[in-house]
Amino acid sequence: MKPQVVVVGSFVQDITWRCAAFPKPGETVIGNFTTGPGGKGSNQAVAAGRAGASTFFIGAVGRDAFAAEARAFYSAEGIAACFVERSKHATGTAGILVNATGQNEIIVALGANAHLAKTDIDPKLISGAKIVVTQLESNLATTAFVLKTARSAGVITVLNPAPMRADFDPAILKHVDVLIPNEAEFTTLVNRLPATGQKDFTATELSRLSNDALHALCRTLGPAVVIVTLGKQGCLVSQASGPIFIPAHKVKAIDTTGAGDAFVGGFSAGFVEFNGDIVAAARFGGAVAALSVTRQGTAPSMPTRRELEKFLKEKTLPS
Repeated sequence: MKPQVVVVGSFVQDITWRCAAFPKPGETVIGNFTTGPGGKGSNQAVAAGRAGASTFFIGAVGRDAFAAEARAFYSAEGIAACFVERSKHATGTAGILVNATGQNEIIVALGANAHLAKTDIDPKLISGAKIVVTQLESNLATTAFVLKTARSAGVITVLNPAPMRADFDPAILKHVDVLIPNEAEFTTLVNRLPATGQKDFTATELSRLSNDALHALCRTLGPAVVIVTLGKQGCLVSQASGPIFIPAHKVKAIDTTGAGDAFVGGFSAGFVEFNGDIVAAARFGGAVAALSVTRQGTAPSMPTRRELEKFLKEKTLPS
């Protein structure tokens, strides 16, 4: 069976320390250490696959122990993947700090991810999918190529503009059907795109916008669909027909690392399941994200289909 969701992006090994409070400059604190599979692209593929979508992941790794762990993890998950080996470069890594409230601070070393090439991508795999998902944690030229290839084939394209980078070219947005930024990424995009008419837009100003005002700003970015994820508040879905705000499920957050990836992967699986219904897909993505923050880790925190069904039976979907 052809994969319905194709995710092209990053695999990184998460190296995580949990502590009561983030250290101040020059301060040392005692914490607990864990390591496991991560990376925005990989997390999103795992979220989509566990949620029930036929999924294929494409990413680059080095020739090291972390690459072996990546392959073993995907084999155990039963999710199809192509890990392109770049022997001159290390597998990507992420240093993650998580405090007692579940908030995180992250530094990523892209390593092999920065060297994923256009020639590593099978155009037939892209053109045979229903939805293709990308981020900014891999080679940007390859990301643009993937989006163009998918768009030309009539496949729905998704860009999660994370992490936002200084070398991001806004011209890529013309190949994007669905743009899914968080608050920080949305703020940066608004300030960088001349069409918005903003230069010093802040997160504080964003938090004060009405749904209609936020929708109007979303309409200036270009893509037909913009979904701004707003953390524990929920998300705003902006389409030409108007805005729809979807509140988040109320859960006890243990670790918010990877919540955005859970949403994107869940949205992608929901898009397939609900035959392209953007709002239904966003609601489904919200449920995946909500469940993910109730446990530690990134890829390992993504809920399974059975867990999602149980959660949705017990919880009333936000409206």
